[in-house]
Amino acid sequence: MVFFSKKWETGLSKTRKGILGRISGALKGRQRLDGATLEMLEQILIESDVGFDAAMRLFGALRSRPAGKGESMEESVQTLLKNELLDTLKGHSHASDVSLLKAQPHVIVVVGVNGMGKTTTIGKLAHRFRQDGQKVLLAGADTFRAAAGEQLAIWAKRAGADLVRQKTGSDPASVAYDALDAAMARKVDVLIVDTAGRLHTKVNLMEELKKINRVLTKRMESAPHEVLLVLDATTGQNGLSQAKLFRDAVNVTGIALTKLDGTARGGIVVAIHQTLGIPVRWVGLGEGIDDLVPFDADAFVQGMLG
Repeated sequence: MVFFSKKWETGLSKTRKGILGRISGALKGRQRLDGATLEMLEQILIESDVGFDAAMRLFGALRSRPAGKGESMEESVQTLLKNELLDTLKGHSHASDVSLLKAQPHVIVVVGVNGMGKTTTIGKLAHRFRQDGQKVLLAGADTFRAAAGEQLAIWAKRAGADLVRQKTGSDPASVAYDALDAAMARKVDVLIVDTAGRLHTKVNLMEELKKINRVLTKRMESAPHEVLLVLDATTGQNGLSQAKLFRDAVNVTGIALTKLDGTARGGIVVAIHQTLGIPVRWVGLGEGIDDLVPFDADAFVQGMLG
């Protein structure tokens, strides 16, 4: 637990310094929250990427709540923000514990545009499941880029997972179907399907992803059990519009947020929750193979606000 907390503390250091440092500067020497100070705090919240709606909610709470007894203005604001953020993130659920799920295999389809860290996230997920004693199979359904298949093969070997792939240009849905067929025959615990983030043909990406989901359901009625969208935290609000398209097209059930340690605007977690209504299940807090961790609201808020 100490190691886990330290990982969050280190991973969110940029966000924490950015928010707390600016809050401290805005409140320095002030005895009350006047209009000008509240406007500065509102701007700090918006610029940390918490999103307009969440910023307005936090802003309203700041206006209506007096300082706690014996607390400085800075301590009072910090305590209030912690409580409000935890209340906002209450609906976030942790990553699934595959050992508790009845379906075998548990099928995860991973989606997202190229460059978000999708294949790397799949490799790290495979590693985590392997560490938990699960038998894992990866499916290379991004058949439009030869590099994608090669990268997935490297991660499969590194994680100790099996791999199903076909030649470049093969039908992605066919790869997914064959992989699920193999997973069922081999009694695999977890099947993770990599998908394209951009197509080099006139085929619409979302329609291709829908097709993958349909053929998986045809082979196994309950599949896919998760559709995991990979987002890069450093893209901030720009990533939300892309996320809406994936959510509406393929019923995204969870988000893996990469590079959270690389941004000072980690409030994007709050914006995702409020704007998309999709739980953040995994976050990337570093480059190491063990640095993809299950999302934890308490650890996030503590790491963000100290």
